[in-house]
Amino acid sequence: MIMSTPSSPLLIHTSPTSANRPHHHHFSLPPWKGAKPIPLAISISIGLIFRFAVPKPHQLSTNAWQLLAIFLTTFSGLILSPLPVGAWAFFCLTLTIVTKTLTFAEAFAAFTNEVIWLIVASFFFSRGFIKTGLGDRIALCFVSWFGKNTLGLSYGLALSEAAISPAIPSTTARAGGIFLPIIKSLAVTADSHPNDDSSKKLGAYLVQSQLQSSNSSSNLFLTAAAQNLLCVQLAEELGVNVSSEWLTWFKVSCIPSLISLLVTPVILYKIFPPEMKDTPDAPLMARRRLEQMGPIKSDQWGLMMVMLVTIALWISGEALGLASVVTAMLGLSLLLAFGILEWDDCLSEKSAWDTLAWFGVLIGMATQLTTLGVVAWMSDVVADLLKSLSLNWFGAFCVLQAAYFFIHYLFASQTAHVASLFSAFLGMCLASKVPGLIAALALGYNTGLFGALTHYSSGQSAVYYGAGYVKLRDFFKLGIIMALINIVIWGLVGAGWWKILGLY
Repeated sequence: MIMSTPSSPLLIHTSPTSANRPHHHHFSLPPWKGAKPIPLAISISIGLIFRFAVPKPHQLSTNAWQLLAIFLTTFSGLILSPLPVGAWAFFCLTLTIVTKTLTFAEAFAAFTNEVIWLIVASFFFSRGFIKTGLGDRIALCFVSWFGKNTLGLSYGLALSEAAISPAIPSTTARAGGIFLPIIKSLAVTADSHPNDDSSKKLGAYLVQSQLQSSNSSSNLFLTAAAQNLLCVQLAEELGVNVSSEWLTWFKVSCIPSLISLLVTPVILYKIFPPEMKDTPDAPLMARRRLEQMGPIKSDQWGLMMVMLVTIALWISGEALGLASVVTAMLGLSLLLAFGILEWDDCLSEKSAWDTLAWFGVLIGMATQLTTLGVVAWMSDVVADLLKSLSLNWFGAFCVLQAAYFFIHYLFASQTAHVASLFSAFLGMCLASKVPGLIAALALGYNTGLFGALTHYSSGQSAVYYGAGYVKLRDFFKLGIIMALINIVIWGLVGAGWWKILGLY
């Protein structure tokens, strides 16, 4: 045995081959965590080519043309996603300042916009519904009332979303925070599992029914979706006055929205039928869940009272001289004062702060494009083209609405679509002599309807597709079928209702 002593080191036996083997050092670069190179290069190239290769019209200033080029880069990035939306918007905002296209004050002016802060406050309301469990409670009540069969179950879920939608202005939050967990629980109880042949037993139908119905819920109330508020703001910047905004939006949309909401589950029941027709266990499961929740808690009562007051003030705000954003601030302050929400809840609501960042950038750019005359110039060019085709205002309206709708195949966000194209399309409608209120509201309702066009067309589509119950080909097929059905409903019923209201 070999012993080691302090004076003699421990003997180590090594093989000659391993001792004399040369050491090769392999250097490898760490994985790239920045912008996606190809989408970044394409997005910037589009702006550069437009800025320097396309002749500038004499009607526009150099700054206006340069801002349009940066906006096209921003628009391209929204489609290609070289960076997350908020980061890309900030990058492009920085470009406007570095190139001296806009001053710092002009670039950041939109961050004081009332609609942006209304949307941010509304995200916090959504947080309150999810935190207190009030959203779950309302949905489960509807399931226990209507859920004896699959069709009734789908109606219970759809109607409960419509009921809470004015207080939760994020369809994505409603989908991910409330309805998808309930749908998954119901489906698994019925032995219907995702990414499996059993998905069509119940889960696939409920997912598609809820997604398609959410279009109508989002269109029913002004505060049911963030993009609705943005549409109204951009319309007013182009001179379209929407008096009593909340009430006007509801009055104009209520009939076609309700009809669409009522027929959607039935149509899907026929064209995408579930294998399970009866769901006797669903009401039982809902009642068990409600029993586990116990009686309505004090914070849920408090949230209900605050939201009822807030909605009442949104409806009557113009008569009382209260702006919608002030009402939202009051409601949020009450939630904080009563301890229903804590400030940490607001700080952790990342989607609200992210929306503040990129909405501010995109609204700011859209506003400056209007101020510099770009929107008016584009509108006149398209209006002249439509006139050359001998289209009256109604024909131009139909063409522009259809183009606005189906171009959404290029977008992965309803709000990004609005921020990028709403002002331009509304300007074209106005230049074509389309009545301003009809043009603005129709574009806004269109924005709600194309939210379920594809699996990537909105946040809620991505949430429901990610559940794994509906195959991709079914998503595309049902998306276009329901889109065409909704266009017919809104084109016939909506047009007739608007005639009754005297909008044209």
